[in-house]
Amino acid sequence: MNKQKGFTIIELIVVIAIIAVLAAIVLVNVTQYINKGKDSAIKGNMASITTAAAVFFSTNSNYLNLTSDPTVSAAITAITSANIAPLTGITATTGAAYCVESTLKDATIWCVDSTGYVGALAATHCANATPSCK
Repeated sequence: MNKQKGFTIIELIVVIAIIAVLAAIVLVNVTQYINKGKDSAIKGNMASITTAAAVFFSTNSNYLNLTSDPTVSAAITAITSANIAPLTGITATTGAAYCVESTLKDATIWCVDSTGYVGALAATHCANATPSCK
């Protein structure tokens, strides 16, 4: 009796199914970590906008043309590229105050402003007449 060596088609299908289930589990976790990393990058860039805006204000005595500052401009570009949606708003219309907000991957609105506020919001606020996160 001569028996052939090898795997049956059922054995191969079972192994492929197990690998597919494991890959799906890993993919979900990896996607969550990637989104958390992007959210952290957005928050970090928003913090650098706060620092650059303070320097800009000490030099110019106002926030007009804040986006022309190279550090602010680079942070805005990084936030826009890391996010699905671009910045919700960056306003410095009066020159006396500014507000920057962006929607994170988890749909939280993150905001920084000239009062020193840094944090999450329930709704967008930068579109107000006085730019402020509050």
